[in-house]
Amino acid sequence: MSIPVSPPAPLALIAGPTASGKSAIAIALAQRLAADGRKTVIVNADSAQVYADLQILSARPTEDEMEGIEHRLFGAWDGAEACSAAAWAARAAAEIADCHAAGIVPILVGGTGMYIKVLLEGIAPIPPIDPAVRNAVRALSEADAYSLLSIEDPERAAMLAPGDTQRIARALEVKRSTGVTLGDWQHAKSGGIGDVVTLHPLIIEPERQWLYDRCDARFEAMLDSGAVAEVEALLARGLDPELPVMRAIGVPEIAAWLAGEIDAEAVIAAGSQATRNYAKRQFTWFRRQPPADWPRAHPTWESENIDIVAAFASLLRK
Repeated sequence: MSIPVSPPAPLALIAGPTASGKSAIAIALAQRLAADGRKTVIVNADSAQVYADLQILSARPTEDEMEGIEHRLFGAWDGAEACSAAAWAARAAAEIADCHAAGIVPILVGGTGMYIKVLLEGIAPIPPIDPAVRNAVRALSEADAYSLLSIEDPERAAMLAPGDTQRIARALEVKRSTGVTLGDWQHAKSGGIGDVVTLHPLIIEPERQWLYDRCDARFEAMLDSGAVAEVEALLARGLDPELPVMRAIGVPEIAAWLAGEIDAEAVIAAGSQATRNYAKRQFTWFRRQPPADWPRAHPTWESENIDIVAAFASLLRK
C-alpha cells in the first residue's frame, strides 16, 4: 500500500483581515513543517508590509517575531515607489518558483486580496489609459459616472454599487480609452501561477467584534511603539502625498495630529476607525472572492487557536 504524499509545487496560503493573527499561524505552520524536516519560506502578501518605511504601522513582523524563519518581500519596496498588484505578483511568482526549485515550501501570508488574486489568476493586459480620458472620467459626478457606465458597460454597472466610485471610474475609463469593456479584458488574463502550484489555502474569518477589539488595541500599541516617529520620518522625505505609503492606515491620521489639526484623543479614534473600516472591507472581499471550497478558520475570544494539522492536512502528509 502506497503512502500518500504532498503533490508537487506546494503553496500554502494564509489570508484574511488585518489583526486576525495570520503571521502567527504562518509561523506555527512553518515550525510544524520544520519538525518534519521540510524547509519553509514565508512570502508577504500585504500591500503595506511591502514598504520599508512602514515597519510599525504595517505590523510587519520583527526579527524576533520571525523566529528564525526566512521571510521574503517584507519591506522590499521603498516608499517612493508605488507597489502595484502586478509588480508584487511578478516578484512573488519569482520567489515562489525559487523556493520550489530549492525544495522549499513557500507560505504566502497577507490580507491584500487583489495581490493574491493577480498572483493566482494573472492580470488583464490593459493598455495605459489615455490621460485625457482619465481626467474627463474623474471629473464626473458620482451619479453621472454610474449613469454613463450603465449605458456603456451595463454588465459591469450591474456588478457595482452606485457609490463604488473608484471601480466605476476604472471601468468607465477602460471602456472609453480602449473601446473594450473591463470584463472582456479580464477574460484575457495571463501570468497567473494557479495552474502550476498545488494550493493549500486557509482563510481566517474571525468573529467580528473580536477582530475590531484587536484592531483598536493594535493601533494604540503602535502609537506607543514608535508609529509617530515613523510618520515623522516619512513626512521628512517630502514624498508625493498620493503615494500608497503616504495613504497607509495611520499615516494621514498621525500626520494630521503632527500638524496640529487634531488632538491626541482624536488621532487614536481616527486611526482605530480606519483600521476597523479596512478590516470590514477585507471581510467582504474574502467572503465573496475566494472559491467556496477554500477552508476557513473562525477564531474568537473563547477559542483563538487554529488546528494547524487539521487545516493543512494535505500539505503535512509525508
